[in-house]
Amino acid sequence: MTGKGTRSISSGVWALTILFLLLAAATVVTWQIRAGSETKHTGRELVGSELETVIAENSPLAEYAYLTDNATFPREKEISAITIHHMAADLSLRETGELFAASDRGASANYAIDSEGRVGIYVEEKNRAWTSSNSENDARAVTIEVANDEIGGEWHVSDEAYDRLIDLCVDICERNGIAELVFTGDAGGNLTMHRMFSDRTQCPGPYLAGRMEDIADEVNKRLKE
Repeated sequence: MTGKGTRSISSGVWALTILFLLLAAATVVTWQIRAGSETKHTGRELVGSELETVIAENSPLAEYAYLTDNATFPREKEISAITIHHMAADLSLRETGELFAASDRGASANYAIDSEGRVGIYVEEKNRAWTSSNSENDARAVTIEVANDEIGGEWHVSDEAYDRLIDLCVDICERNGIAELVFTGDAGGNLTMHRMFSDRTQCPGPYLAGRMEDIADEVNKRLKE
């Protein structure tokens, strides 16, 4: 009887081991398929139905997409924050895409806004962009680069870019269930700036940094309408 019990336990252990190995193999295959589907559109400007598909799964305010491999697929946390950056340049959406596509740069953002107020997608919201010098922040935040129409000084951004930034923040909040943007002046809020996570940058520059409370107020006002 003891022998039969031992054989029964041994068989059970083997069955569980085989089941575990099968589940692990299935997970690996699923991950490989998912990773392949995530990156098949990267490294190039999207047009036609590919562009329409990416926009449909992200912000409808976007009109351009140039997805990059410089990202983590998928992001590790639910979206609960927005981080604002500036380009420190007046780049077009295509120039921004080419910059983020460079593998040696290792940088990206979910969105960018040019000086005309046009929005581009570079990392889909479901994935983590490499933007803030802080993986934990990027894992929870949608990151937005804004073009500057003044190089140096206040690092001013155009009225068109600023207004579209507000529109985009509202849209991100509405689609991701963020009821309110809170700016605290440090990383404790859910409206943050790049310079909160690195002492090597003053991003997003004085102009946008001085308007973070205004941005939060305007976004929250529109979320309540």
